[in-house]
Amino acid sequence: MTKTRTDRSGVRVVVAGDRGTGKSSLIAAIASDSFPETVLPVLPPTLLPADFFPDYVPLTVIDTSYRLEKQNKLNEELKGADVVVLTYACNDSQSFSRLISYWFRELQKLEVTVPIIVVGCKLDLRDESQQVSLERLLEQLLQEFKNVATCIECSAATLYQVPEVFYFAQKAVLHPVDPLFDHENQALTDQCVRALRRIFVLCDRDMDDALNDAELNDFQVRCFNAPLQSSEIEDVKTVVQQKVPEGINSNGLTFPGFMFIHSMFLRKGHPETLWAVLRDFGYDNDLKLKDEFLPVPAKIAPDQSVELTGEAVEFLNGIFRLLDTDKDRALRPAEVDKLFCTAPKSPWNDAPYSDAAERTDMGYISLNGFLSQWAFMTLLDPQCSLANLIYIGYSGNPAAALRVTRRRSVDRKKQATGRNVFQCYVFGSKNAGKSALLDALLRRPFSNSYTPTTVEKFAANGIDLIGGTRKTLVLREIPESEVLKVLSNQDYLAACDVAVFVYDRF
Repeated sequence: MTKTRTDRSGVRVVVAGDRGTGKSSLIAAIASDSFPETVLPVLPPTLLPADFFPDYVPLTVIDTSYRLEKQNKLNEELKGADVVVLTYACNDSQSFSRLISYWFRELQKLEVTVPIIVVGCKLDLRDESQQVSLERLLEQLLQEFKNVATCIECSAATLYQVPEVFYFAQKAVLHPVDPLFDHENQALTDQCVRALRRIFVLCDRDMDDALNDAELNDFQVRCFNAPLQSSEIEDVKTVVQQKVPEGINSNGLTFPGFMFIHSMFLRKGHPETLWAVLRDFGYDNDLKLKDEFLPVPAKIAPDQSVELTGEAVEFLNGIFRLLDTDKDRALRPAEVDKLFCTAPKSPWNDAPYSDAAERTDMGYISLNGFLSQWAFMTLLDPQCSLANLIYIGYSGNPAAALRVTRRRSVDRKKQATGRNVFQCYVFGSKNAGKSALLDALLRRPFSNSYTPTTVEKFAANGIDLIGGTRKTLVLREIPESEVLKVLSNQDYLAACDVAVFVYDRF
């Protein structure tokens, strides 16, 4: 096995189970690589060093007592676990029955959702005539308890599969299956598919929707530091073509084939292989880009803001033209979905972005609305904006995509500004017309119907100025119930470039 990359500094393994099931002997056996003749009833925390397993991450193994007076301590340890090893004795069928009747119920009460490794100890003492099928056991437990990562039997006396117990425990934490695989649908999760689609697009340098032999080999070298032989590439293609005919075409491996290969690793119990790929391309355990890949420039004062650079705006103009296949100068909902098909989800489907940009009469988003939406997202959440720029294919230096504006106090002194985005807070009493003002910025028709605003609303649009320059204006409607809170927050007010107070003249 090869060393894989992970950011974790350690894994905390808590071993629990009925008295006499072999918990302490199991821990003592892995620590000493021998079977102890005598062992303490409850061992102190045991450290397995970083070089114990291929991931080079140390394990702290916590023994527990089932005694009633130690219940609070046990509960505390279970709540602080990264993974729970739950033991039963292979020579005691009652201890196995208690897994379901007691232990899993207790874990549910404590809201312990970390991975669970079910371990049958004392395998050397089992009466083979009473053997419990491990496969049947795993199937039964997986159906009822979704956080069971695996089941394994071992013997501390013979050291049989003792290291494997803790290897699987570590792997369940470092390379979790749940973010990758939907057990109910028996398929890769939507977020995993989206991440793999982005990786596929990045590797498809000639943009022909297939990975040729050279692109496949480059992918292999990048992720695993080992080239593929021509015969190995042909073997991969043969397997894919047999299982997924559309996975291979005349140009090479298509995206369905790419997905099949990674799904196959999971089905064969090797999530670490898929995680090696995902982590190489910057993903964390939530299948989002790690913060270290998102160098958002820092503001030093609250009256500064973050904007897209000209380089990022130029990229977005090109993306718009690429997506606008019918050349109607507007993006349909399906075209916007395609834009974010390589992101964890579309950031514009939810508030505050879902209703903040100008749309055509058909409900499509124009180039003006498209760029205004990106400017607004960058103002409100620079990290989200930068992450999505990268998700949709921005390949420039991430640090060159965003810039911090000059302090507004300096702009006033110099009576000049280089800002491209201005934020306007809209205040007013109920039914004074605040929402109507936002609608007017988005060129929406006036409506006589009144719906009270209970949360902040936004509208963003481009404004043409004298001299041919264009700026983005973001209107931020402040609900009447939030006015006092806003006015008492100096940092919040510092983000405001201009305020509008709306009143009803009738």
